[in-house]
Amino acid sequence: MPRRSVALLIETSNGHGRGLLDGVIAYVKESADWSVFLTEQERGAVPPNWLKNWRGDGIIARIETDDIADQLRDLHVPIVDLSATRHFKGIPWTSTDDMAIAALAVQHFMERGFHNLAYCGDPGFAWSNLRRDRYRELTLSAERKFFEYQSTHRYAPLFDWEQEKTRLGHWLTTLPRPVAIMACYDFQAQQVLDACRQSRIAVPESVAVLGVDNDRLICELAEPSLSSIIQDTHATGYEAARLLDQMMDLQIKATHHLHHSNRHHPVDGTKPPIDQTLSTLTTTTEPPLLTKPLGIMVRESTDTLAIDDHEISEALQYIRRHAHANIRVTDVLKTLSLSRRSLEHRFKKLVGRTPHEEIQRVRLNSVKRLLSETELSITAIAERSGYEHGEYMTSVFRRVTGLTPTEYRRERRKPSES
Repeated sequence: MPRRSVALLIETSNGHGRGLLDGVIAYVKESADWSVFLTEQERGAVPPNWLKNWRGDGIIARIETDDIADQLRDLHVPIVDLSATRHFKGIPWTSTDDMAIAALAVQHFMERGFHNLAYCGDPGFAWSNLRRDRYRELTLSAERKFFEYQSTHRYAPLFDWEQEKTRLGHWLTTLPRPVAIMACYDFQAQQVLDACRQSRIAVPESVAVLGVDNDRLICELAEPSLSSIIQDTHATGYEAARLLDQMMDLQIKATHHLHHSNRHHPVDGTKPPIDQTLSTLTTTTEPPLLTKPLGIMVRESTDTLAIDDHEISEALQYIRRHAHANIRVTDVLKTLSLSRRSLEHRFKKLVGRTPHEEIQRVRLNSVKRLLSETELSITAIAERSGYEHGEYMTSVFRRVTGLTPTEYRRERRKPSES
């Protein structure tokens, strides 16, 4: 069988797109002999110049504009869509499960005791609206209060971030506190954090912020670091490649059958062979695969509890900002007008932990994150996380997790290597 030529029209500018590409690559390595054509692509970009004249065997695309859909429709080749936007109906598609994503966000906030839940979306994306609708439904059914903000579409011709930040900041000041905000994706969540900082709103004590996609560059560079829902983009990309392979197989079979039939019956010329194949696939392909999220990477932006006690909220805020500086409970007390006994009692009642345990928890979360996402030495991680010595950090870490830091790092990296 000749090698197939496949084009990938997937953005390379964000973590979601790169995760999809990883899944496609995994399928090609395991099961396909493809010559893959991929160029640098930005989300929402105009159709690339090469697309109109491209001649190959199949395309995997994230179709999020009518312009892209129109050009792809004219190619008459097998196509799998990676977007739930459905600009090109009648072709197989795979996507992430927006209903499950919204449910996970509501569960995350309810577990932290929030009664005010808000959604920050982009109306230019159909999947953002789907997430919003489900998030609102679940929030109201749980008898929580729901609030909503719809931004100017990121790719609108007149989009101006400074104006948008001012408008977003005004909305944030109108919300009751504490409030938990789900943003439709990480870029939007980063904008919420920027607006909070400009409006001097404490995150996560007053406003907790959750993104979607777990784009590591955005999440780690955000201030504070951004919690985010982890999508299984690898599985989505892998499934898209599998579906395209099936389509190209059917195309070959249909073409061979047509050539055989033409020896005995004239062709009326009403429909190209590939259109006949696509028409068949519309009714024979299984329903779209909606991959469910893998969980939430909890970082600083939602690492909180909804607490009405102002002094305990101040204590939590101080601990999260200074735990890495090797602080003690006595340092926390210096910022409050409370006795140690009163602090301990109220903190334990509202948070479920003592101030000392909270300091240790924040430090250990820092250790886990650095072990998982960096190559720093144990000594360097101890210094960055507020421990005076690597040996003491290792002892505390083993007592709490049952693993040494080295064992934890090895375990956390197994899935990405498989």
